[in-house]
Amino acid sequence: MGLLGILLGLALLVWLAFRGWSVLLLAPMAALVAALFAREPLLAHWTQTFMVSGAAFFAQFFPLFLLGAVFGKLMEDSGSITAIANFMISKLGQKHAVLAVVLAGAFVTYGGVSLFVAFFVLAPMGQELFRTAAIPRRLMPAAIVLGTSTFTMSALPGTPSIQNAIPMPFFGTTPFAAPGLGVIASLIMMVFGMWWLGRREASARKQGEGFGQGDLLSPQDVAKRETLRERATTAHEFDPTEIVHGTQADAPSTLAAALPLLTVVAVNLAMSLFILPALDTSYLNQPQWGNTSLARVGGVWAVVTALACAIAVALALNFHRLTGLRATLDAGANAAVLPAVSVASLVGFGAVVAALPAFAGVRDAVLNIGGGPLTSLAVATNVLAALTGSASGGLTIALDALGPTYMARAAAIGMDPALLHRVAVIGSGTLDTLPHNGAVVTLLAVCGTKHGESYGDIVMVGIVGAVLGLIAVIVLGTMFGSF
Repeated sequence: MGLLGILLGLALLVWLAFRGWSVLLLAPMAALVAALFAREPLLAHWTQTFMVSGAAFFAQFFPLFLLGAVFGKLMEDSGSITAIANFMISKLGQKHAVLAVVLAGAFVTYGGVSLFVAFFVLAPMGQELFRTAAIPRRLMPAAIVLGTSTFTMSALPGTPSIQNAIPMPFFGTTPFAAPGLGVIASLIMMVFGMWWLGRREASARKQGEGFGQGDLLSPQDVAKRETLRERATTAHEFDPTEIVHGTQADAPSTLAAALPLLTVVAVNLAMSLFILPALDTSYLNQPQWGNTSLARVGGVWAVVTALACAIAVALALNFHRLTGLRATLDAGANAAVLPAVSVASLVGFGAVVAALPAFAGVRDAVLNIGGGPLTSLAVATNVLAALTGSASGGLTIALDALGPTYMARAAAIGMDPALLHRVAVIGSGTLDTLPHNGAVVTLLAVCGTKHGESYGDIVMVGIVGAVLGLIAVIVLGTMFGSF
């Protein structure tokens, strides 16, 4: 009965969440259903298991949600994302329209801008480029996914994405974990994705297919769609309803637009590799600081500091141009809350399930998957990200339940935890890109296309390419270790 309760609770969560129900209600309800079938104390699981675990996630990662959303909104309202997109257009032009969209998306998301913010800039840019170059509109979503939601989210070393931050407290790693393997995986995703899109573009030209019909969905329209909003905020770290608030300025110079993004990368690197290791942080093991260590908090500190410095740079460069600064900052702060609480609720659900006696059989089945700990970790994060429709939620649930076990196994065989980190992050960013994923649904709506037109290409660049990168990391990591 316990296993049946887990499956029923998960089924309710998945089924109703995909229909736009708020995960804030669904997650505790599903957790209580699972606990009821296991004949476990319901109120104790709600307040002492669900809430404690969800609150711990919120306390640990909300600074990243908050600063990331504020930074993304500043970059949008300052016109910086538009400036970078225009720069890519001027340098690459219509002959390389697909590459221009991919590189623009990659640059801004690797620099710390939420992909939801990038969607609303890249879609109009892509529409003009693709129309001029006579490339079908249906390929736009796949090009944007390749640039914003693949290698810059999960593989490229140092990416400030929330997915790359989640494993750090579990494994004591930094945002630059397994950099060589991350670069290899990134190249595989990029090259495969560009090959696929180039092949599709050539086929369309051969058949005489033009740009086609369709209209972009405005930010105001997205803000009115509550069902879309609930899916989106579970999938990623920016509440799309806040995209309409604030006043957008004219685009600054390319250098002024790029400096905040470069600041994120530079400060993140300096903090991770040089500054934090040089500090005396022995005080962290005292009770007043939670009996923790630099290994558990240093990665989050590095990304938080990088985003804070980038916000300061963006403000310094654009202060005189941001006429609605308070509205911009308020919108960014508000945009962080619902996604953070939604993912925390998913984490609370996972904590209740992991605490049930029947979960021991599930855990053993996952750990006994052939191919070693890297393969079983990849399968666990893939499956949970797919079921929850959230890379960050699925990843946290997997590591909450299995992270200590994987660390023990890694220690027993001398495996570098950085390798676990990179496999877990890439694994969470593959099957989360299913048709119901909030980012996918939002992007298709913004681009004015439908699943039947564009989703097949999203699968190739967002799932197949990412799986190939994941396989390469597992094989190379098994053969040579972390590098």
